[in-house]
Amino acid sequence: MTTIYIDADACPVKEETVKAALRHRIAVYIVSNRWQRGEQNPLIHRVVVPPEPDAADKWIAEAIQREDICITNDIPLAAHCLEREAHVIRPDGSLITQQSVGNALAMRDLMAHLRETGEITGGPASYNRQDRVRFLDSLERLIQASLRANKALS
Repeated sequence: MTTIYIDADACPVKEETVKAALRHRIAVYIVSNRWQRGEQNPLIHRVVVPPEPDAADKWIAEAIQREDICITNDIPLAAHCLEREAHVIRPDGSLITQQSVGNALAMRDLMAHLRETGEITGGPASYNRQDRVRFLDSLERLIQASLRANKALS
C-alpha cells in the first residue's frame, strides 16, 4: 500500500498533501523535529524526531518502501528514497528520479561551495502559485501511478 512521507520542517505543501492523501485514503507521515499542528485523522501520523541534524531524513529513509512517495527538497534524502524504489517530488512539483539525482547532488554541492566562497548570495526564488499548481498536478499523477503499481504487485 502506498504511503506518503513529508519532510515537514520547511515544507510549504503539507496541507495540500494531506488533503490529497485523505482523498485517496492513503496514510501520510508528517516528519519534523517539532510538533506540526493539523487535522486529526487515523491516516495522518505526526512523527517528532530529536532536534539533531538530518534526524527527520534518517527516519524517512529507514521507513520508506517501494512505491511510497516522499515530499522533500533534500537531495541526499531523495537519493536514499530512490534507492528504496520510492518516488520523490519536490514542493515545486518537480520530480527527482534515478536519472536526475546525480546532477541534483552535484548542483547542490556546487551551490554550497559558491555560497561558502561568497560568489553568490541569497537563496532560492520565493514559492509561488505556479509552484503549488505544478505540485498538486505532479502529486496526483504520482499517487495514481503508485496505486496502479501496487495493485499490479498484489
